[in-house]
Amino acid sequence: MTDARFEDGADLALTLKAETAEDLGVLSALVQDAVLAGTDMAWDRRGRVLSLLVNRFRWEDLTAAERAQRPYERVRSILTVGDVLTVSSQGIDRHDSDLILSILSMDWEPGQDGAGRLVLTLAGDGAIAVAAEWLNVTLADVSRPYLAPSGHAPHHPD
Repeated sequence: MTDARFEDGADLALTLKAETAEDLGVLSALVQDAVLAGTDMAWDRRGRVLSLLVNRFRWEDLTAAERAQRPYERVRSILTVGDVLTVSSQGIDRHDSDLILSILSMDWEPGQDGAGRLVLTLAGDGAIAVAAEWLNVTLADVSRPYLAPSGHAPHHPD
């Protein structure tokens, strides 16, 4: 028997969970530059779950696409935050039905007894803050990869 290699999972749907700040760093890197419509967010207060349906760039496939000289890909994924106490936002017009958001990063701000605040930083000075009993974030791909409409990898000049 041999150990699994990173390349072995390259074409499979991702399903990852973050329960530590280190875990969250991996998910944050994978959802960097993910885009979503404002209408693709849902907070189930009773179930204490915040769900975001995002179109994420397949960062894990970037090198393989460049090596094979094939187009870049995106995939539809659900980003789920569990054990949510409250959700607030800044710089977002929640009444704009045409609103498109782009995730830049996710950070965990620990509080007392494992509780804390998950901050999703958005392009354009927006943010979503999620107070939660503990860090409980899942990212799951829910579609097959598709060609990135722009044909380009996201780029952030210094």
